[in-house]
Formats: sequence, structure tokens, C-alpha cells
Amino acid sequence: MSAEDWKEMEEISLHSVCRWTFHAGKGGFVPSDSIPEWSPERLRTAEAVELVAREIAPRLPDHVRLGMEFHYDYEVDEGNASEVAQALSENGMYLALLTPGAHRHFAYGGVASLDPEERRRAEEFARRTVDLAYGPLRGAWHPDPEKYPTLVLWNGSWGYDLASPTLADMYRNLKESVASLCRYEESKGGELFLALEPKPNEGHPAMLLPTVASAILFWKRLAEEFGIDLRRKGVNKEFGHSEMIGLDPVYDTVEEADNGMLVHMHVNSQGLSDGVVLGGPGKFDIDHGVRVNGMILAVAALVREAGFKRWKGHDIQPRPYDDRERALDRVVRSILSWEACTWAERRMDRDLLLDYLARRDTARAEDLIRETVWEAHRKFVEMCKD
Repeated sequence: MSAEDWKEMEEISLHSVCRWTFHAGKGGFVPSDSIPEWSPERLRTAEAVELVAREIAPRLPDHVRLGMEFHYDYEVDEGNASEVAQALSENGMYLALLTPGAHRHFAYGGVASLDPEERRRAEEFARRTVDLAYGPLRGAWHPDPEKYPTLVLWNGSWGYDLASPTLADMYRNLKESVASLCRYEESKGGELFLALEPKPNEGHPAMLLPTVASAILFWKRLAEEFGIDLRRKGVNKEFGHSEMIGLDPVYDTVEEADNGMLVHMHVNSQGLSDGVVLGGPGKFDIDHGVRVNGMILAVAALVREAGFKRWKGHDIQPRPYDDRERALDRVVRSILSWEACTWAERRMDRDLLLDYLARRDTARAEDLIRETVWEAHRKFVEMCKD
């Protein structure tokens, strides 16, 4: 892309790639060996960083900067963190997100568990994640404090499967544990952004904090009950998680912006709004990449107007039938789809859109949005050819 093409864009656009995208296959009901080159024995985390720098970064516009996202302790830990940080720095990339992979260790509620021993071990696990971020990974942070990494607390281990009044006890445990972790992070410097990542289900039938609204309310309660400072606190909203439960990621974005809690995003698709790939409410977590559609146009406009300039994480999965090259291509296409939608939404005549809607002329408003989606698709195709 030429400089002229992007003169109305922000100078830099931050995108992050997830380490967990690069695996041999999910297994279970689908193959576990679709991409044998990416088995844990053959692709270490530092090598995954180099893979992104070598085969993804050169295919992106010049204004895009890349970071990466990791789980502690099965993707990055005390044994490889220095090597991973060095690989990020040497390749001009940054640590965008670190999250405790507690779901792999704690199946009975994690820090919300009613088992005191599990809760204690889960809390220690989370503190070690903070230690790693401030320790060997500290050199891989972006130099701008407003672009420092996010410590994401995903609710995957905060699940339950019994209808019981003790759910209130789990919720209380969760509040106390997260408040304690916030204080621990503050003792280390208070420089990280902390985000809750809601999800309605999977791998438990039900989860604490299933929605964006649940996460926002949770933070408000921590401020009221425990005096937690909500600066640098917020939500990691994943589009697909909202779609799984039949909610609207666009309205989720309005709520996040209105509450000052736009911290990190996982920009992907469940398939609900595409009209081509399948998915949507009631489906499992499909993790398609970003699609060019009206929903992404709307979210891109909302986050820009809210002043969001932080990391857009592509939490996506290869299809079970993908080989290595096609899996890499999906990451590139996801990033380019977001950039194309961002490019197009800036060119939509918002005054005309508001005028149509003020006059109840919703058909013409729909036409205007559809034309903008078409412009975004044309820009996407153009970028893919560059």
C-alpha cells in the first residue's frame, strides 16, 4: 500500500497473533495431525515468533505492527521466557497479551473453586503469570506505556455444571481472588492492563462472567467492595464469544466504550454475520478470522471514535483440513480484513447515514452500509494482491 492510500489512517495499527493458532490439529472430532510441522516437538514458541515475522509480517501493510499472545505455562514459562522475549525483540515484535492457562490445570472452578486447595493453587498460578510478565518478558513490552501488554483473565476455568445456591459462594471467591491479583500486580508496578474475557460456555456447560456486561459489572463491584482502581482495567471482548450466546458484538462495543473499558479485543468471527461461513448462536467456538461485513465496519468505527489504539488480537484457528500455507494465509487475511473495514468505514458518509435514519429511511441506510462493505471487500482484494 502506498502512503497516499493510508493518509487518513492512524500512523500505526497494532495487531497481535496468538501462539495457539499454530498447532498440528485440534484433535477430538477432527484430525490432530493436519499440520505435523507445527507439533509441539517441532515448533517451539520462539520459533513460532520467528515464523510470524518471516511469513506473515512481510505480507502486511507498512503501518501494521505485530505483537504476540501467549498462555502461561504451556506456551511460555520460566524455562523459555527469555528466549521468547529475545525472539520478539529481534524481530521487531512485542508482547501484546499474556494469560494464565489455568483451564489446563484446574477443572473445578480455578480461583472461584469451592475446593480451598484448588483455589490456593490457582491463585499462585496467576501470580506466577504476573511475575513472568514483569520478569523475563519485560524487555518485550512496547515502549509506549499506553501500548503495554494486557494480562487477560479468561473464564475458562471458572465453570460449573450444577444448579446450586453455592454459585454465590463461587462468585464471592472470584471477586476476592481477582481483587487480590490486582493488588499483587500493583505491587509489581501497576503497568499492565488487566482484562476479563467473557465466554458463555465451553468447556463447562456454564461460566461465571458469561457476557461483556457481566465483566463490566464485575469490575464495578471490585471497585465498590475492594477499592480496586479501574484505570487500566477492562474487557477483552471476543466477537465469537458474544455470537455464541446470540448477543451483538456491536452493542458490546458500545457498552465497553461507554464504561471506559476498551482494553483489548479478540477480533474473530463465529460466522453469524458473514452470510457465507456457518456458525452463530448455539455453536461451539469456531474461531474464524475477521470477515468483511457490516458488523466489523460498525465495531471498527466505534473503537476508532472511542480512541482505541491498542492491540487487536486475532484469536483464530486453522480449519481441520488446512495445510501449513493455508493456515498462515488465514492469519494474513484476518488482519487485512480488519484493515480493509477500517479503511472503508472512514469513507462512509456518516451524516447521510444519520439523515436516512432520522427520516426512517432504513432501506437507503442499509444500501449505504452495503456499499461500504463492498468498498471494504474491494480494498481487501487489493491488499491481498500487493
